[in-house]
Amino acid sequence: MAFQLENISGSDAVVEKKSTITTLLEKEVIVLKKAFSNKVKEDFYTELGVLLKAGINLKEALELIKNTQKQKKTKSILQIVLEDVISGKSLSEALQRQKEFSDYEYHSIKIGEETGTLFTIAEQLGTFYCRKNEQRKHLINALTYPCIILSTAVLVVVFMLQFVVPMFEDIFKQQNIEMPAITVFVVRISDLIQDYGLWLFLGVLGLFFARLFLNQKGTYRRLKDAFLNKIPFVGKFIKTVYLSQFAQAIALLTASKVPIVNSITLVKQMIDYYPLMTALDKVEQQLLKGETLSQSLSGHALFDEKMIALVRVAEETNQTEFIFERLNSQYNARVQQRSKVLATVMEPMIILFVGLFVGFILIAMYLPMFKLSSILG
Repeated sequence: MAFQLENISGSDAVVEKKSTITTLLEKEVIVLKKAFSNKVKEDFYTELGVLLKAGINLKEALELIKNTQKQKKTKSILQIVLEDVISGKSLSEALQRQKEFSDYEYHSIKIGEETGTLFTIAEQLGTFYCRKNEQRKHLINALTYPCIILSTAVLVVVFMLQFVVPMFEDIFKQQNIEMPAITVFVVRISDLIQDYGLWLFLGVLGLFFARLFLNQKGTYRRLKDAFLNKIPFVGKFIKTVYLSQFAQAIALLTASKVPIVNSITLVKQMIDYYPLMTALDKVEQQLLKGETLSQSLSGHALFDEKMIALVRVAEETNQTEFIFERLNSQYNARVQQRSKVLATVMEPMIILFVGLFVGFILIAMYLPMFKLSSILG
């Protein structure tokens, strides 16, 4: 938390007593950071829920949270929300006017206002984003070390192709040694790297920045997610992450008494995973035709048999919220387990792949050297 509730006597007192020391573990490095990233939303809803539960009115709570923000853009957005609330608008209406907040959040907050459980809904939203951030960190932790190894290996291979192979090629040409096919192949790759290496680097760099705009295109997202799904271990891991988020979102909306059809519609806005979004589109259409949720889910391979069976039980016992909370906990535990397995498996696989590639280059270079030694001998 950014402040201590027991010290609250007004917004000025909280600002004066707020600690300015933030540990490295509490910081999150985000490239091109948004004004309201998932991390900011986690803190915002968690703090809002605690303040409202402690008896602080909405106006003072928003002012306290705004004053604790360091990023100017975040503070300016909260200032606009605060002004809308002061002018007589509800919090849900104020959030709806800001593009940083989704309809999912708007409807959840609106239901909390109508039922008098705004602090509970805010805490649940904070928990939702907390879990989402944890899963994101699990994914980053699982892929960071293998990516570092792979990047280092690529640099080593490029260095060999750029500088080492041409040296051998000059020796072979000076000695008029006929190069075997494997050596000719490596030499041609080396020539490509020398001639077009800079353009390849700029192309990769351009794709990295272009993805920020391509993510808005459905075709790119579909192809990207389809490619990720086919990667061994990675595909199943990503699928589990989003199924966990799906279960958590349904549990939250069910607790807020949102009809299941509306819940599916809202969840689609929170899930940035094309296979799940496509499946939920079809599920929504089937629900509108009168089918049950379990029947709608059973028609899609994305949802496993265990989820379908538990959803069927939830429909028969009217315990949808409880069942989806259990599903969320199970999927979240599976995410943590698979993140460790992913990191463990990918490291030796990458080392093996790089070792084979480097060995291939060395063999290609040393085969002509054997011919040269026989000639000199």
